[in-house]
Amino acid sequence: MTAGARTENAVVIEAPLEEVWKVTNDVPSWTWLYDEYAGAEVLEQSENYVKFRLTTHPDENGQQWSWVSERRLDPVAHVVHAKRTETGPFEFMHIRWEYTELPTGATEMRWIQHFHMKPVAPVDDDTMAARINTNTPIQMARIKRYLETGDTEAKDS
Repeated sequence: MTAGARTENAVVIEAPLEEVWKVTNDVPSWTWLYDEYAGAEVLEQSENYVKFRLTTHPDENGQQWSWVSERRLDPVAHVVHAKRTETGPFEFMHIRWEYTELPTGATEMRWIQHFHMKPVAPVDDDTMAARINTNTPIQMARIKRYLETGDTEAKDS
């Protein structure tokens, strides 16, 4: 496997770990939890596993993107291993979600993404890493706002 690129982003959410875990692992809710997804269709599901198709809202050129991913949940360690199974412009895309309960009762949620772009992709690893490091904090802030305040604006964006 090619080395590829790695990004790591985290947010502290003033909410109990089990609530953060439940909300962020409810894939069908991702159409309102994240502002980038128009569709989140579960294709297959079993205990601690889900395979699903995500579809983005149209971009500035009217292009929608869609891909299939899978998530394997470890509810004891509060870790999720996710990967794209339809990789599109990625040679591979793996994401590790880590949830840590802090002494204050808050939860730290960390996303570690390891990926490599295909040679024919419109962007290289560094450009994609910059995009991920720009968008991930925005999405994490949405989740934080929703879980801390119940702000329904996150649902209506």
